[in-house]
Amino acid sequence: MVPILDPLPWYIAGPIIGFMAPLLLWIGGKSFGVSANLRHLCAALLPARTGFFAYDWKRTGLWNLTFATGIMLGGVIAPGHAAEGFILRLNPHTTAYLEAAGLRTFTGLAPAQLFSPAALGSTAGLVCVAVGGLLVGFGARYAGGCTSGHAISGLATLQPASLAAVVGFFAGGLVVTHFLLPWLL
Repeated sequence: MVPILDPLPWYIAGPIIGFMAPLLLWIGGKSFGVSANLRHLCAALLPARTGFFAYDWKRTGLWNLTFATGIMLGGVIAPGHAAEGFILRLNPHTTAYLEAAGLRTFTGLAPAQLFSPAALGSTAGLVCVAVGGLLVGFGARYAGGCTSGHAISGLATLQPASLAAVVGFFAGGLVVTHFLLPWLL
């Protein structure tokens, strides 16, 4: 028998995430976000720290680099151990939408048709990773932070710019989901 992995309901997962941002700010003045890590990494590794990279990255970036390293380690560990043999139970409407788009396998943590070496080598995979990665990177810098930073820390601290950024992120996500993704798949 294959175990079934049920996601936490929104009314449990949402408050857990929502309480983490104020808790991190309260405990140690730590903000929750990932997009600044490239700057911190460059400041740590570049021999000449000038201009944009001339700051004390250990004071401001060590926490973020540690957090990002944990995310990457979790991404490496989870597919090989935690998700082996699990079936992710999705909403029937979501499953029907994905099946209509050509996705059929829902075992593990993510559909193999999207997240595998073969999928990455396809035209759609290259467009998603290369073009999508550039757009997300540019958007995160232009908006002054990533989705997690704005949606969790920014909204928790009542920043109007974060509200505008989150509305833009969701609008972009809806456009990609309903118009671009079906065309690519």
